[in-house]
Amino acid sequence: MRMVECIKVNKTYQQGQVNVRALKDVSLSIVTGEFVAIAGPSGSGKTTLLNLIGGLDSVDSGTIVVDGHSFDQMSQSQLADLRLNKVGFVFQAYNLIPVLSAAENVEFVMLLQGLPAKERRQRVKAILDDVGLEGKYDRRPAELSGGQQQRVAVARAIVSNPSIVLADEPTANLDSKTGKGLLQIMKKMNEEKKITFIFSTHDKMVMDYARRLILIRDGRLADDRVKSN
Repeated sequence: MRMVECIKVNKTYQQGQVNVRALKDVSLSIVTGEFVAIAGPSGSGKTTLLNLIGGLDSVDSGTIVVDGHSFDQMSQSQLADLRLNKVGFVFQAYNLIPVLSAAENVEFVMLLQGLPAKERRQRVKAILDDVGLEGKYDRRPAELSGGQQQRVAVARAIVSNPSIVLADEPTANLDSKTGKGLLQIMKKMNEEKKITFIFSTHDKMVMDYARRLILIRDGRLADDRVKSN
């Protein structure tokens, strides 16, 4: 089943008096359960594409379909529901809520979903243990290392069992050992839970872990290949 389909997607931003075409007629399909890296230099359009797939921004023209839902046929409230229930986000800057503990940050999405308290607690403990944060449930973000904060962000993205996780430069602020550990956790989740992962990155390590590599250059699809290993 196709998890993501982009059909002739175009996006232009205005920078001062200049229009910058971030994406130009990009078309691609991503199947359920894939582990994909969208790579390219800074300004190539990879983060723009990820934001469009996540419904955080809208296309100028073209069509995006996620988990069978076509964005151009959805209201803003329907898009918000899709993001809440189907899409997990991992941001480069972590985006954790500083006044909440690790457990409370992970629980937050399930609170919005209205899940019962007992189920929320069970899921939070299980996912934090899965990402190697046993015993750190009550730590606030400022009391955690960068790698630990990013693990909390990954746990938050995965805990509600989304269909797809979008990770924007998730290893950018991490040393190579911590980044590798994080990628191993996400690959394990991908294999065990069949969650589709899409990364935006220029980190060679992320590209090496991905089973499919999509290259974006100057807003266009430059290459798309599935690795043999």
